[in-house]
Amino acid sequence: MFRLTAREERWPIAGAFIIARGSKTEAHVIVVEIVDGPYVGRGEATPYPRYGESVASSLSGIESVRDAMEAGADRLALQALLPPGAARNALDCALWDLEAKRAGVRAWTLAGRSSLDPVETCYTLSLAPAEEMADAARASAHRPMLKLKIGAADHLDRVAAVREAAPKARLVVDANEALSFEDLKRIAPEFARLGVMLIEQPLKAGEDEALEGFDSAVALCADESLHTRAELAVCARRYQCVNIKLDKTGGLTEALALHAAAKDLGLGIMAGCMVATSLAMAPAIIIAQGAEVVDLDGPLLLARDRDPGLTFVGSIIEPPPAALWG
Repeated sequence: MFRLTAREERWPIAGAFIIARGSKTEAHVIVVEIVDGPYVGRGEATPYPRYGESVASSLSGIESVRDAMEAGADRLALQALLPPGAARNALDCALWDLEAKRAGVRAWTLAGRSSLDPVETCYTLSLAPAEEMADAARASAHRPMLKLKIGAADHLDRVAAVREAAPKARLVVDANEALSFEDLKRIAPEFARLGVMLIEQPLKAGEDEALEGFDSAVALCADESLHTRAELAVCARRYQCVNIKLDKTGGLTEALALHAAAKDLGLGIMAGCMVATSLAMAPAIIIAQGAEVVDLDGPLLLARDRDPGLTFVGSIIEPPPAALWG
């Protein structure tokens, strides 16, 4: 008989995290623990209002499956018990952690890997006036890859300012659904000229049909448009890359299946995250293996991280210690 606990935690962000649809100064996460005798499996997830989630609704979702989980429901059963989202992610990752500890192996072994390699993450620059983003880029110019949040206006000025301040960095631009198709057609060639390697979710999810047949000067990556394998076939007609986030897939189990299916379709992989602690990033490092773009900088954006956490050496993330997860 397992014992399940779930709680909210708040982690202050260093400054503020600002994107096209709003800003926040704290990361509100949920943490699940599943106890089986001496073994404790943990998982962390971030409920996202854009997807109709809140901390309260996610905790309620976890509570709705308490009996099944405490009776021993496994990861496969969980997929049918809850829809994709933060609640299922926290539970799924806790089950991976628990299974690894009970088996005396690392979680990546259960996922079919003999080891994990360190990965190199983007570092995110919040949306701000061009001058402020240039200052932030200058302070982070030593990092090999920067991810810029942009909005619906003055996007070219912001990208140009960052490029001048960090001339050697690879650039990813994240529009968070803020552009129109006319915007995209106009600015994609300019972004290409500025050395942008990827544009993430330029148009609103569900309103991105115009991307079918569009020959973009910069590769496009689906984020809000892609949660699970259910949306993959459509996204493959509109995007060249997909951002896999465990909070969207509802955990590592579906994320691994989505990763394999996306690779089979020839799509590039971006391993992404919400702003959260190292406990949320750790399972995503399995998805990040071999990914074209890794964006697992959540802990770097916090005022403090949990201890033990991941080890960051500049922008390099070492595999997670067993004391953290997996």
